[in-house]
Amino acid sequence: MYNRVRRRKVAEINVVPYIDVMLVLLIIFMVTAPLITQGVKVDLPQADSEPLSKDMKPPLVASVDAKGNYYLAVGISKNEPMSAQEVAALVKEHLKSAPDTPVVVNGDGAVSYDAVIQLMVLLQKVAGVPSVGLMTDSPESK
Repeated sequence: MYNRVRRRKVAEINVVPYIDVMLVLLIIFMVTAPLITQGVKVDLPQADSEPLSKDMKPPLVASVDAKGNYYLAVGISKNEPMSAQEVAALVKEHLKSAPDTPVVVNGDGAVSYDAVIQLMVLLQKVAGVPSVGLMTDSPESK
């Protein structure tokens, strides 16, 4: 007698097309991520200053726009205006998990000096930031 051995067919999903799609999506995200600007449109004053060193952590950026509104750029922010006290409280909360993060103020050139100083004082007194930096544009960039 003739015994026939049946082999079971193994059903496998072809994952190559899925990998191709994922690689294309990865490339798209890698190209577009640097183009996304976070923060508020601020016209910085010009000054000759030293840039932050490349080995430092990315700073927390507290912004004051031309109308005197305060903002904080942390992660993916919604860019909604808030009070200076709220900015200081958020900075304090962030510094609990990363105490060596530098903090800089991004003050518009048209805003009053008082608004920038008020934010800097709150950052030092309320948030406990040891030193607050000021952002400027270099004169040759404009």
